[in-house]
Amino acid sequence: MTQDRVPVCIAVLTVSDTRDEATDKSGKLLVERLEAAGHVLHEKQILPDDIYQLRAQVSQWIAEPRVQAIVTTGGTGLTGRDGTPEAVSVLFDKEIEGFGEVFRVLSYEEIGTATLQSRCVAGVANSTYIFCLPGSSGACATGWDKLIGPQLDSTNQPCNLVDLMPRLSEI
Repeated sequence: MTQDRVPVCIAVLTVSDTRDEATDKSGKLLVERLEAAGHVLHEKQILPDDIYQLRAQVSQWIAEPRVQAIVTTGGTGLTGRDGTPEAVSVLFDKEIEGFGEVFRVLSYEEIGTATLQSRCVAGVANSTYIFCLPGSSGACATGWDKLIGPQLDSTNQPCNLVDLMPRLSEI
């Protein structure tokens, strides 16, 4: 039996002090990948590495009932301006610990020990999945192609995150 794919409404946020629409390769890659998979882009934004601006934007999206997932790129490193995990993780109702762990394993196969510099995280907030990826387009390709894309594919078996969506708000 073939199950039809369920499109997911996804917002994309690029975190960068220097990128704009013309130079945002990672955000563009994520939009292309999600649309190619049959998902719907809710909105794409580029914001500077400012914890409060990031938190405000993500909070706005998780309050929007149509938004089912958010993918951020950038701000997950170790420098003083990298604050995406701090901005977003306080919003989580539940953290998806395995996301960062598996991402770093996959990334290690591609870039070796440099993967230690990645603080990518994921979680659920107000029944919305949030995935925070590093800023490089290579990391975004790895994150989407090997983790996010398959888990947001309702036909992926034995299980996927789309199947859980109706139950995320259970009390």
